[in-house]
Amino acid sequence: MSVPPSSRDMRTVDAAGLPIGDDYPPRIMGVLNVSKESPYDPSVYDDPEAAAAYVDSELIGEGADIVDVGLESANKDLDVLSADQERERLQTAIDTIERVEGEAVFSIETRYSEVADEALAAGFDMVNDICGFADPEMPAVCEAHDVAVAKMASPPDLERPGAIESVDDIYDALSLHGFTDKTIVDPAFGGWSTEKTLADDRETFDRLREFRGYGYPMLVSINRKNFLREIAGRDTAGALPVSLAATAMAVERGAHVVRTHDVAETRDAALIGHEFTPDRTHTSHIEQLDVTTLPAAMRHADRLGADGAADAVARAYEVTGLSADDRDALAATGVAVSGTDPTLVAGTAGALREAGAGLAAATDGDSVLATLAEIFRTAGE
Repeated sequence: MSVPPSSRDMRTVDAAGLPIGDDYPPRIMGVLNVSKESPYDPSVYDDPEAAAAYVDSELIGEGADIVDVGLESANKDLDVLSADQERERLQTAIDTIERVEGEAVFSIETRYSEVADEALAAGFDMVNDICGFADPEMPAVCEAHDVAVAKMASPPDLERPGAIESVDDIYDALSLHGFTDKTIVDPAFGGWSTEKTLADDRETFDRLREFRGYGYPMLVSINRKNFLREIAGRDTAGALPVSLAATAMAVERGAHVVRTHDVAETRDAALIGHEFTPDRTHTSHIEQLDVTTLPAAMRHADRLGADGAADAVARAYEVTGLSADDRDALAATGVAVSGTDPTLVAGTAGALREAGAGLAAATDGDSVLATLAEIFRTAGE
């Protein structure tokens, strides 16, 4: 089983011939549900002919690269299906993809290795594991079939998919039972448990770059999610615009696959995000990491065993109201100071935090320097 890349660039994953990674456009994963209890009615089918027609016209026809077939709803208020109960629905999924005329990568959404094994043997191309290898046999099954697998952050419990309440725990949850060479990580958005809040989802989105720290491509599923709807005060039907805005932001922050019910619109938004993503230096020996915060830098530092490197995240501030003595005091701390009023103050996160500690001990609570000392205290976070 693979471990996170330690001295190479962001891994490109081959999903049945579809390359996924930084060097390729964002991939769109359309959704088909064969679960009558799924909340989004337009994607729910139990008849293979009708389901195949939907996939051809509304998913592949609108630009989906991947079709993710769900066997059950993730609604936390519903009982979890057993592997045998999922199997009862699997034949509908198999019959559907056999009838599809268009070309796409077909993904089976399941938490059970035996269901994944049966689906892959019957023609599916990849797995979307919503319990993140809580079934310890899942990675071996995916490796045996040589397929890509999306691994969603989840507790080590087959009945609690995605129920990670603390964002700080998501990164560790993604390491559960390791990785395959073709893993795609998913930090898990949505109300998977009563304890997980909309604020948790917002924080996860805000920290999205951190989850690139493993060196594997990333999938996000944010389509019409509650944490976006709340911001604009929209119901599910009216939430498409906020989903599209967030999609462009997610791709710019490093997402490689976007799972959605709104394929055509999401594709366009993802391409906009991709077009305006900053270029990252990429050669056979050099990879520019996507680092803008200390936590993101620390993920890579931990992965590479590079103690102390995380503090070298730069910050710059424009400051007014500083006296000549104030500017001299700042310069004495080792940070870069230039100009008079306004003054440009810049430095690495480590240097700024050290400067903040020194300034806090030497200034009163009402001065501009005291305010700077407080700001510097959390520089890079």
